[in-house]
Amino acid sequence: MDWWQEEKHAWAEGYDCVAGIDEAGRGALAGPVVAACVILPRDVAPVGINDSKQLSPLRRNELYHAIIRVARAVGVGIVDADTIDSINILRATHEAMRLAVQNLPADLRPDVVLIDGLPVKGFPLPQIALIKGDTRSASIAAASIIAKVTRDRLMIQADSQYPEYGFAAHKGYGVPAHIKALQTVGDCPLHRRSFSPVKHAIAVLPALEGRAHVIARTR
Repeated sequence: MDWWQEEKHAWAEGYDCVAGIDEAGRGALAGPVVAACVILPRDVAPVGINDSKQLSPLRRNELYHAIIRVARAVGVGIVDADTIDSINILRATHEAMRLAVQNLPADLRPDVVLIDGLPVKGFPLPQIALIKGDTRSASIAAASIIAKVTRDRLMIQADSQYPEYGFAAHKGYGVPAHIKALQTVGDCPLHRRSFSPVKHAIAVLPALEGRAHVIARTR
């Protein structure tokens, strides 16, 4: 597979500095959505680069450091759960992408960005949207790794503050253990209250607590 096929198309169209953008955490129930923008040197990428979802945590971490070493520039954008609830996850994801570009070094701006997924309205730079771009572009694959590792680290840190949810294990996604914790202890400030599973847990928990109190009084 030619990981540079999309970059080559962009270079052929006259774009010199090409960046890749991807996000992590869009479907989680808790924590931020994180986007990364990566500019790699032409035809230079760490060996083994791939879509972050296809890599083990250990390999992702190794490639994260390799990308940081080799990249011309890396920018990261983070949008928290409160903002996600306020403006919705799609707009929050797009905002994280814009922040990732803004957080590149001031003296290096891409001529075009390759974005994983659908076009982003109002993006500040020319863009080429690529479905499954993280399997077609070295730059997007690199961005997917940076975004995923960055977000995973944030959720591992959050686990020490909110250990009852198991964030270190599932990173805020809706696995059964996480749903059970929501149903048992309710939500925390990192949860996205606009997401249906979280809303449901918030709605039913008072009823469960009331039932528990009734049972306790009758014993």
